[in-house]
Amino acid sequence: MTSSLLYYLSRLREPLVRSEFQTPAHYRLNRFSLMRVLLLLIFISALPVIAAFLWFRYRRFPVRVYWFLFCLLAGALSPLLAAVVQRFIPPANGIEMKDILFNVFIRIALAEEGGKLLILLALLRLFDLFDLFNLFNNVVKPERLGGAARGGSFERGAAAGFIAGLGFALIESASYGASDMRIAVLRAFTAAPLHGACGARDGDAASLLKSSPRLALWRFLSAVMIHGTYNILVVSPGYIRFFSLVVSFVSLLSATRLLYRKE
Repeated sequence: MTSSLLYYLSRLREPLVRSEFQTPAHYRLNRFSLMRVLLLLIFISALPVIAAFLWFRYRRFPVRVYWFLFCLLAGALSPLLAAVVQRFIPPANGIEMKDILFNVFIRIALAEEGGKLLILLALLRLFDLFDLFNLFNNVVKPERLGGAARGGSFERGAAAGFIAGLGFALIESASYGASDMRIAVLRAFTAAPLHGACGARDGDAASLLKSSPRLALWRFLSAVMIHGTYNILVVSPGYIRFFSLVVSFVSLLSATRLLYRKE
């Protein structure tokens, strides 16, 4: 996943080898062009993150930039945990439907959502131990909360998962987009909402694990099923691929309901 992105980064650090047909201006131009591509790639991949933060601010949720960035960083680390989980799940090498479903739902979706869940369990534990939520966020009175945020309780677990999911998508989109910029643009509008939606369910599962383990299990399994269904649709031929966009945004809209639970 990260091989293409690492290639671009290594090209930035390595000295450009001079040939007899190139001048120093060529080296500077090549390096400048490479840097410009990387900055554009990062900007495109970060668009969903920027949109999400503006949405949090618009809805007046009690989330400040430091806490947002803290959750985003945790999500950016979750692909590493997902890769570790995948090492314990051997791939199915057959071409039958059961092999495809195993790879898509278990080896990819389950591993990636499992990586998010593990990082979110650790993140919520840190919140409780060091009171990081109140440290990074100002306490917002209920009457100052906007829209659907009134008359309920803000679910920081689901919110942390939502943001962490976007962090996961940021790294993944940049990695895939390093080989083709069009992939980064496509994933910004499809995969990023999906990972945010599934991350919200993972975060809610992490926060409910002690108080309601059955509901927590359902939240996690629903994230895996949504993720796997998206993966199946996005590689399907013809117009079927369009439904991956539907799954992505429907799951995103339903996930926003998890951010604030009515009392």
